[in-house]
Amino acid sequence: MTVLEELDHIKDRKHDVSRDARVAIRGLDEVLKNATPEQMLQGVALPSNKKAKESSTGTLIIVNDHLFADSISGLPGNENDHRIINCAVHLQKQHSDSKIVLVTKDINMRLKAKGAGLKYVEDYRTDQLIDDIALLTSGYKKIEGDFWQHVGQCNTEQSGRDTYHHVSKNLIPDVFCNEYLLDGGEHFAARVKSYDDEHITLKDISVERLMHQHAWGVKPKNIYQGMALDALLDPSIELVILTGPAGCGKTLLALASALEMVIEKGIYDKVIVTRNTPEIAESIGFLPGTEEEKMAPWLAAITDTLEVLHKGDENPISSRNYIMEKANIQFKSVNFMRGRSIQNAVVILDESQNLTASQLKTIITRCGEGTKLICSGNLAQIDSNYLTPVTSGLTYIVERFKDFEGSATINLNGVVRSRLASFAEENL
Repeated sequence: MTVLEELDHIKDRKHDVSRDARVAIRGLDEVLKNATPEQMLQGVALPSNKKAKESSTGTLIIVNDHLFADSISGLPGNENDHRIINCAVHLQKQHSDSKIVLVTKDINMRLKAKGAGLKYVEDYRTDQLIDDIALLTSGYKKIEGDFWQHVGQCNTEQSGRDTYHHVSKNLIPDVFCNEYLLDGGEHFAARVKSYDDEHITLKDISVERLMHQHAWGVKPKNIYQGMALDALLDPSIELVILTGPAGCGKTLLALASALEMVIEKGIYDKVIVTRNTPEIAESIGFLPGTEEEKMAPWLAAITDTLEVLHKGDENPISSRNYIMEKANIQFKSVNFMRGRSIQNAVVILDESQNLTASQLKTIITRCGEGTKLICSGNLAQIDSNYLTPVTSGLTYIVERFKDFEGSATINLNGVVRSRLASFAEENL
């Protein structure tokens, strides 16, 4: 009953958590709408989940915890969290032969429950694909020594200017599509094009070719940025995810590649830039103007980057404004993405570490035919109160899309940054 009251209290707020509460209430109603009070006390069978690998079993019961006397000293019953803990402890005593588990994302509530004598307390982990972001894929593998010394014989074919090698799967058992391979030398670099149980097809790129790429006057500083540019400038890769610390060039590379593909190559028609808008300090209130004018302060990183790209011009600000008009750069809010269908555009989603998996799904499904999505983010700088690096939507899509043939992930952690940014990241 207390859980239902909690859902009722938050369902009318103007936050994502309110939408989630309404979804939860509708889900409960779907299970219980035809149940009689007697059936509800005995338990109503849960429906099977079509998305789950295993069919779910179990029943749903609503417990009237208001009828339970406070059995735990030091936890007064007028607090909702305390009522729920008290209910769990009561059920543990009542059903000593069963495993009673309290599941909550509230860390403090988990500590209180443990202290109150509840044996099993768990975090809600369905939204976590990994336990530690150190395990998150970087998008590339480094092979010790000379790669070809490990290979021996392989089949090679030429397709236009591209060279493809077919090597044994035993060489690298855990590869995925569009993962880059580097060796200990200074020449070999390749990208996994496809694989099966026996062979891996590699596209030979070479370090020299990666380092000689350029986009809108920007050249890679090292091999990590070279791999990022290779993925960004490849129209066959529809989703590029750039992760890494502040100052490693994520936004610069994304914007330079977008301008190159829209203005110079004419592959896409426009650039759409969007991001979530959490505040890291107190709000400055409502902002005047149109949607784009309201978004301008949030997207200053983009306009700053445009000025950097044109700093050699006689009038950088005039050049920036001209390029924004020529490339049809549009600033849009994430709040108004639902229902759109974006065609033939480069969509840059900046600071995507502050989005949930559900929000990112909404944006990705808005991308129509001929659209490329670039997601960038730093998992060490999450401003949302409800997210951690493990539960961030950015972490979720890196894991979910890592073996999708139309996506590539590059972690720019190895890029040399400014002394100030590096020191702050390591010591603050």
